[in-house]
Order: sequence, then structure tokens, then C-alpha cells
Amino acid sequence: MAERRQITCINKDDRYNAYERIRFIGGSGWKFSLDEAISYIEKSTYSFYTYVNGHTRNVIVASRNEVKYLKTEADSDTPDNLLSLPECP
Repeated sequence: MAERRQITCINKDDRYNAYERIRFIGGSGWKFSLDEAISYIEKSTYSFYTYVNGHTRNVIVASRNEVKYLKTEADSDTPDNLLSLPECP
């Protein structure tokens, strides 16, 4: 069973493409690259979620034009909920 971790921050690059902007996700005492996070989800090592404005949202792996990215289940297409999180230190 996957260990559940809350994402509280992200690091973005300077790209304008929402599907390719997130480089790292992080939480209390940890930080993973996008590729690591995708691999952990696919292997069921970790499951991730956000908790914003009283709402818990599961993070899933999605794909657009054969490029994998992370988004919350609540996002219809782009990773808007994740992109709204503050930058990680």
C-alpha cells in the first residue's frame, strides 16, 4: 500500500506550458523531482494529495501529447491546483 504524502509546495520552471511547468513537488521534510513523483505514483510507492481551502484533492498522473504530468483529480485538464501552491525553498 502506498504511503500518503501531502504536497504543500512546488517548484516551477519558466515555461508557459502548464503541462511542463512543475519541476519538483515537496512537503514536510521531503522534495521529489517530477519524474520521481510520477514513478512513485505508478509503482504505488507513494500517493500524493493537496489540502487547500479545506479541500483534499488526490494527485494523479495524466498525459498530454505523450508527456506525463501531475494534476489533482479536481482539475479538469491542466494542473491548476498544483500550480497554485507556493514555491518550495
